[in-house]
Amino acid sequence: MGLPELLRAGPAPIDGGLASELQARGQDLSGRLWSAGLLIEDPAQIQAVHASYVAAGARVLISASYQCSRHALALAGRDPAEADALLRRSVELARAATLAAGRPDVLVAASVGPYGAALADGSEYRGRYGLRHDELVAFHAQRLAVLVEASPDLFAVETIPDALEAGAIAEALAGYPQIPAWITFSCADAATTCGGDAFSDAVTVAASAASVVAVGVNCTPPEHIHGLLRRAADVTDLPLVAYPNAGRTWDPGTRAWTGAGTDTVPADVVLDWVDAGASLIGGCCGLGPAAVAGIAATLSSL
Repeated sequence: MGLPELLRAGPAPIDGGLASELQARGQDLSGRLWSAGLLIEDPAQIQAVHASYVAAGARVLISASYQCSRHALALAGRDPAEADALLRRSVELARAATLAAGRPDVLVAASVGPYGAALADGSEYRGRYGLRHDELVAFHAQRLAVLVEASPDLFAVETIPDALEAGAIAEALAGYPQIPAWITFSCADAATTCGGDAFSDAVTVAASAASVVAVGVNCTPPEHIHGLLRRAADVTDLPLVAYPNAGRTWDPGTRAWTGAGTDTVPADVVLDWVDAGASLIGGCCGLGPAAVAGIAATLSSL
């Protein structure tokens, strides 16, 4: 079963936050490469987190490639040439977790994070990097070309802050029509992306790519998800994806999430998102295996 089939059979659970779960397990992610640093230093820790999400009931695992790129490694003072091997490794680790669990039916999504993630300064929650369209296309096309070599089941294009970057990614995805993708945005409220675009406009841009089979929202406080799903449904017939964060605020200075937040998603909230059109539901930063297990239990009751 591939992504289109899973979407038709849904609603289904996907995984939760990777970096935040690594931190919860005592890993130090204070470096510029965030969780991608463990692709170098201790990849077994990443595979262990993937395994925990398989055990929790996730039907899709998202790789640790979100912050990995040649540009990110260069800014971290490492050889940019390392990035290609690390991108491939990220997909291989997720695949290994599914096979070790005897669950080859769990899909592996290659994470495609925004350009701002490479800068490690919170730019992914602002967008508008000052780059030309063609520069953004080239940045994303290079990573996509490497990730394809690891044979992911899909691309999870995630935490995109604005329509400009979505348009660049849509163009880059055109080179890989054989691999389905979703594009999800980080949003400031129930109507606006973190970059300041109307969410409905950004969704329209994302949905224009032929290989994009679902759109939605991630790394956004839970209280905004219902309204965002409703707005997406107003402008596209594509299936919708929702994986919010725990509702905390990212502090780029301390490189940490602050505030109370939540560690779970109540069943009535999950069902509300299903009612709003969500076909895939999971968690992002701060929502770990326990939250995904709860989501999976709620969805299995439908």
